[in-house]
Amino acid sequence: MTETSNNCDPEDLAEDLAAARALLTPEAIRTHCGELYASAERNELAHFTLHPERLGHAAEAVCETIAAAYPSLDIPPHARWRHFVFAGEDRGAALRALAPTDKAERARIEFELAITSVLLDAGAGPDWRYHDTQTGVFYSRSEGLALASLDLYQAGGFSSDPSAPLRADAAALSGFSAEALTAAFQVSPENPLEGAEGRAALIQRLGAAMAAHSALFPGARLGGLADTLAAMADTGALPARTILTTLLEALGPIWPNPRRLAGLPLGDVWPHPLASGAGLVPFHKLSQWLSYSLIEPLERRGLRIVDLDALTGLAEYRNGGLFLDTGVIALRNPGEADTPQNPGGELIVEWRALTVRLLDQVAEAVRAKLGKSAEQMPLASVLEGGTWATGRRLAAERRQGRPPIAIKSDGSVF
Repeated sequence: MTETSNNCDPEDLAEDLAAARALLTPEAIRTHCGELYASAERNELAHFTLHPERLGHAAEAVCETIAAAYPSLDIPPHARWRHFVFAGEDRGAALRALAPTDKAERARIEFELAITSVLLDAGAGPDWRYHDTQTGVFYSRSEGLALASLDLYQAGGFSSDPSAPLRADAAALSGFSAEALTAAFQVSPENPLEGAEGRAALIQRLGAAMAAHSALFPGARLGGLADTLAAMADTGALPARTILTTLLEALGPIWPNPRRLAGLPLGDVWPHPLASGAGLVPFHKLSQWLSYSLIEPLERRGLRIVDLDALTGLAEYRNGGLFLDTGVIALRNPGEADTPQNPGGELIVEWRALTVRLLDQVAEAVRAKLGKSAEQMPLASVLEGGTWATGRRLAAERRQGRPPIAIKSDGSVF
């Protein structure tokens, strides 16, 4: 494992541990991404230039998308649940109908579906499709991955108890194989899925992490995390930040990035020479996407999720593509877009950091155009309404859906 420090002095180790824990917070994401944004304002980034005068153009494009998809401006939060709706049929709701009427058990089942589905949701690549046997329709990208993961969960693919298919337990997750994934996701040489082995390995490490943090997963069930979070609520209110920090503690060991600080696995945290402190920039993209996706199951259980805007925008290629395609940011060397980039490379770190900061700014601009407050239209709704869909629309118009920068994906970041 890669350590960012080899200090042996107890005081230095304590400082490193505090620094590591600080990186596992949403505040650190905004702080360190803000540092790189400030560097862009000073024209100091190696790979990107910043053109804030184009932000209004990006906001206008987002407003156009919102007007088409949500003319009433009643926008749900950005969450995996949106991807379970096919031709007007809410397959997520259909799954809930199969669950017991007990709210706690339903929340456990929803947690298990959301967590496994989000972890399997990294970019599929341009050539993969999933055949829906119910309708005969082929789905691609996020919708195809959502449907494939839903079918896999509902068939008991994550349960070690054949009599209880709606269950994801540590034993079954730890034993999940790449062969099981490729079969369930209909992968073949003619239907290739990017990062298939990496996805299966992620699920295996999820099972191992559950065993290592058994107190967070009562009953050795992935859905037990719903009970753990419910117990953290104060008079029924649970801060969104608590969802994220609990996930980062529970899931830290599953990410393939080997970087650790004071022995703590950091996950979606990457080096950049302009970053302060330990020289690292946190994003926690999948953990935040998962945090957003757990809000509705917790609310259906009876909790109130508060301080939603403590979470940040998601540093991924649809949101990032929005700002490249609208000219808010630009590559110094446009030829770099065609060279596949590593997720931890300096170019990608800069792109993602600018994306996080610009999502906060475009959310303010969108609200101003639509006459909404942050309370009426939180960042999660702007993402859903929204920035992600606009980035996807622009990619479809310009590059047949491909991201604006080629990325080497292992199925765990993008």
